[in-house]
Amino acid sequence: MSLEEIRESRLRKLESLKAEFGEVFPSKIIRNFTLAEVVADFSKLSKKKTSIFLVGRVFGIRSHGGVVFCDFKDGSLDKKTGKKELLQAYLKKDILGEEKFLSFQNNIDTGDFVEFEGSLFKTQKGEKSIKVLSWRIIAKSLRPLPEKWHGLSDVEERFRKRYLDTVMNDEVFSRFALRSKIISETRNFLDKNGFLEVETPVLQPLAGGALAEPFKTRHNALGIDLFLRIAPELYLKRLLIGGFEKVYELGRNFRNEGIDMTHNPEFTMLEFYAAYKDADYLRGFIEEMFRGLAKKVFGKQKVSYENAEIDFSKKFSVVSFNDILKRHALISEPEKANLDDLKLKAKQFGIEIGNSDSWGKIADNIFKKVCRSKIIQPTFVVDIPLELSPLAKKKTDKENEVDRFQLIVGGIELVNGFSELNDPLDQKKRFEKQQEFRKAGDKEAAEFDKSFVEAMEYGMPPAAGAGIGIDRLVMFLTNTKNIREVVLFPTLRPKE
Repeated sequence: MSLEEIRESRLRKLESLKAEFGEVFPSKIIRNFTLAEVVADFSKLSKKKTSIFLVGRVFGIRSHGGVVFCDFKDGSLDKKTGKKELLQAYLKKDILGEEKFLSFQNNIDTGDFVEFEGSLFKTQKGEKSIKVLSWRIIAKSLRPLPEKWHGLSDVEERFRKRYLDTVMNDEVFSRFALRSKIISETRNFLDKNGFLEVETPVLQPLAGGALAEPFKTRHNALGIDLFLRIAPELYLKRLLIGGFEKVYELGRNFRNEGIDMTHNPEFTMLEFYAAYKDADYLRGFIEEMFRGLAKKVFGKQKVSYENAEIDFSKKFSVVSFNDILKRHALISEPEKANLDDLKLKAKQFGIEIGNSDSWGKIADNIFKKVCRSKIIQPTFVVDIPLELSPLAKKKTDKENEVDRFQLIVGGIELVNGFSELNDPLDQKKRFEKQQEFRKAGDKEAAEFDKSFVEAMEYGMPPAAGAGIGIDRLVMFLTNTKNIREVVLFPTLRPKE
């Protein structure tokens, strides 16, 4: 049958169910247990004298004479496996009566939602089941669920119709349930350590706080252009100026950049800031956070990623940016290399160089392409070039480096943090330098945010701050290779 013929058949069944039940999409549902509760406590619940009411979506129907076996799920998860529980409904003509039995047999399809009343028992094969005394339709599906979902030739179809992806693929469903748990445990850790969750503007007059190209929009009533934020950093630091000591925000950021395995234009970011702290403190704090997160989510401090076992129980390594370039890019003395030397090295690695690219940007591109993938165990890369860090405090003993770190695990940057620049005069100079890069054609260089500098002039306490890309963190913790597999509705080109 064609899809249209199937839909027409289901519309006829819908009318038949309306005639029988009156309401096919009722508001009030009766349910006293989830399937996960039933499976976990089956022995005890099967002895209950009162009726068990269960609901769920039908996934399989098998008829054998006067008996119908119906597999259904309700979305509740097995605590051990993390997968959706499935139960079997046992419908017998002798128990239901011929009319109700035939109605189910003739009108219920896979994809329908049904409410079952009955008692629990095990079949002769030992399958946990509910012996149905009565049933009721609670939502009719008019389109059939896909028979084959794994290995689709058009992989993007899974992302476009994520609702079918999560219905048909328990692994995908479980991954997003795990994502929720990771976010919840991260929030709990910050809350327990005295951080206050806040909200800052998504629409901003200047997109600051990171080096990235923003999306631009227009507010008609005010008659002004606004930008979707690339980071909440400058507003969170305004709160430090305003007297808040520990703050964090977990929300969406937007960057007008390419899409690849680790980049989606719309992504979830966590940023947190602590007054009177520095980058050294923050590295220890982040070690504690990751150990606790692994323990809470997986019950252990070792995590499998690709072909490696990542060990969070050990002290994280600390290596300087220049030492990484020496080790993996074979640049003997990066600190002495001039711009031309670096350009030549970048070309050898097949890295494109823009006319406006600074020494720091070229070095960073070499690091990203050549070095980062070689760092597997948790490693803090420290002493980052000044040109890449217009908001970080300089090292006291190294004029061209800042007190900043990146946490690299499994070849992925998971955390970026630093001791915050709180000198308004130095901040002004940094913004002015970034304007030179912008004039030379660097669209990702930071804007000059005069209002932020003005706020700093009222006095900003010494502080440390960090950002964690939640999508990449989930990719790592779920051993997933593509960011679109951990974003429920990733950005896609419209389908014609």
